Amino acid sequence: MNPRQNVSVILGTLRVAALCFSATLLSLSPGAGTALAQASSAPDSLLHQEAPQFARTDFQGNKLDLHALRGKVVLLDFWATWCASCQVEMPRFVAWQKLYGPRGFQIIGICMDDDPVLARKVVDKHKLNYPVAMGDEKLGQLFGGVLGLPQAYLIDSDGNIQAEFKGETDLDLMERKINLLLRP
Repeated sequence: MNPRQNVSVILGTLRVAALCFSATLLSLSPGAGTALAQASSAPDSLLHQEAPQFARTDFQGNKLDLHALRGKVVLLDFWATWCASCQVEMPRFVAWQKLYGPRGFQIIGICMDDDPVLARKVVDKHKLNYPVAMGDEKLGQLFGGVLGLPQAYLIDSDGNIQAEFKGETDLDLMERKINLLLRP
């Protein structure tokens, strides 16, 4: 591993540590459970709202425009190279893209790393068969702030977010929700 890759891995580890530390502090503060319950039911949730629109260039040099995918069911997956859970999901996503793609399903991967070279290595390692682009804080903020990974949004063919998946997810449940939205 070269020094730049070492720095990227260290930064990723520090991000995870900061999130864990914040969660620990929250759990120790009085009324934390109530505050957390209120936060999760906040009206600013993206559920059942139109997905924020964005355009990026994917790793193949193609324009990746969420609005252009109207008419398809989209799984928008935010991930990072340092996220073990993210990489556990990838083989399943590859299988889903192959199986459900002909029925109007499209996965989009958004890598939240700072180093596209490391991201491309993961894409190649897992032989991802869906478009992947680099993300950043601005794109994360469009989706309410991508603070933990993996984080995914299931978007229906009308462009509305029908499900959010934060953290390690039950992939069987995710697949059932995908099937509910796909055309027969």
